[in-house]
Amino acid sequence: MHEFKCDKNTAIVDTRQGKLRGYVYDGITIFKGIQYATAKRFHAPVPVEPWEGVKDATSYGYVCPLLEIEKPQGEVLVPHRYWAMNEDCLNLNVWTPACDGKKRPVMVWLHGGAYEFGSAIEQVAYEGENMCRIGQVVVVSVNHRLNILGYCDLSAFGEEYANSGNAGTDDLVAALQWIHENIENFGGDPDNVILFGQSGGGGKITTLLQTPAADGLYAKGINMSGVVSMSLKDSTGSGEELAIAMMAELGTEEIKDLENVSYERLAEVYKIVRPEFEEKGKYVGCTPHPNAFYAGTPEVNGFRKETAKIPLLVGTVFGEFTSFAATPYDKHSMTAEEGKAMVKEVVGEKAAEELIPLFEAAYPERHPVDLLNLDFLFRLPAQQYIRLRSKLNSSTYSYMFNLDLPIDGGRTPWHCADIPYVFHNTELVPVTQEEGVTEIIEKQIFDTVMAFAYTGDPNHEGIPFWPASTPEEEHTLIIDKNTRILSNYDEELIPLVAKYMGSIFAKQMEKGDGQIQH
Repeated sequence: MHEFKCDKNTAIVDTRQGKLRGYVYDGITIFKGIQYATAKRFHAPVPVEPWEGVKDATSYGYVCPLLEIEKPQGEVLVPHRYWAMNEDCLNLNVWTPACDGKKRPVMVWLHGGAYEFGSAIEQVAYEGENMCRIGQVVVVSVNHRLNILGYCDLSAFGEEYANSGNAGTDDLVAALQWIHENIENFGGDPDNVILFGQSGGGGKITTLLQTPAADGLYAKGINMSGVVSMSLKDSTGSGEELAIAMMAELGTEEIKDLENVSYERLAEVYKIVRPEFEEKGKYVGCTPHPNAFYAGTPEVNGFRKETAKIPLLVGTVFGEFTSFAATPYDKHSMTAEEGKAMVKEVVGEKAAEELIPLFEAAYPERHPVDLLNLDFLFRLPAQQYIRLRSKLNSSTYSYMFNLDLPIDGGRTPWHCADIPYVFHNTELVPVTQEEGVTEIIEKQIFDTVMAFAYTGDPNHEGIPFWPASTPEEEHTLIIDKNTRILSNYDEELIPLVAKYMGSIFAKQMEKGDGQIQH
């Protein structure tokens, strides 16, 4: 029998704005849909007005409206939940062992989906209860404005829109300010806030590192598959021309009409004008906009030195996007030589001659045909990011999730595959289940995350000693059935994979092969 309590005397907590009521489930106190700020469209968030009495916090809040209605697909790989959408989406959720004033680490989850999709509760694996109970930490997940609601530069139209190109990041700063002011009452330590996020969520950690207004509001970061060289680029230039084109589609010359039209109509006109602007390389928004508020991506502008003391875990997954599509061959019935022959057929003999020996050296445990699923889109910029970041400090750690999962006889791991292990939620994701393996890998990963949360050092007795990376040596924790540390193990391989397989991957994406998830 599970314990449940929800009444006028249970799970009541004070915040600076007023009292909230959550509920208790199996000893964990849970609050959902807490409004941390409010905002007019395209404007900066402002604090919530104080209230009298006790406000209910037992239901998830709205999530940000999306430009496209999502089509459920690939759910056996990445199970999702879909939720009610509304622009009134500046809310967060809290799981805590107790609202007792103790100072526990605070794990703040930033969801994936680039800066355009997703939500704090989108994936089943985002549930914070197990992480909270087993790790004795406070877990917070955050919703914020996305797509053109969160990232559309209208600064040319007046000071009130000065940072509309980063409104979604402004929301995250407001959420972190709320956490800083209130989390102690939830049993958390405002001075030990750990940002962790995957894909776009990892990208948002980098964005916050480059945002001076966020300084002092977090202590550490875990960037999971969040360094990518294509979809998460900054939106440079002015959004003025885009706004004018959208207004023309609306039949108006008034910027306020973009602010006041329904979201459905706003999204409609944006989707009409976006393709032409993209084709011409013009500003289309939907990613952060460098300005006085945001210093720009560190790959172009360098990391802000003010963030040098922030330790980071940075890593990727072996297959990322390429592993979403089931392969047209059965590697389990192929010999190594047959696998090499297939690689030659796909990439050409010259490329194969260079790639295969490097792949075998980097991944001697793998079938040669797995080379065709090896990610470079995330791994190459992550290599560069880690090298750049480690120039600032001695607390930048590199990892690779290399565990095949038990579908189709064993498939190379895909984008998002590591999330259930980080949250200690493999029990919620059937595709993770492999007897004698799942529990070991989940404990290794979870204990690593908790060690890092508590101390800033990810080392613990369950893994080999893991040194921080340096600009010269990237010491990577390879996580699989033989978890180990390798140094510069794929330094030569990945640039060549990008060189020879980039066009092949691009053609696959154009054809729509695979079921890319966030």
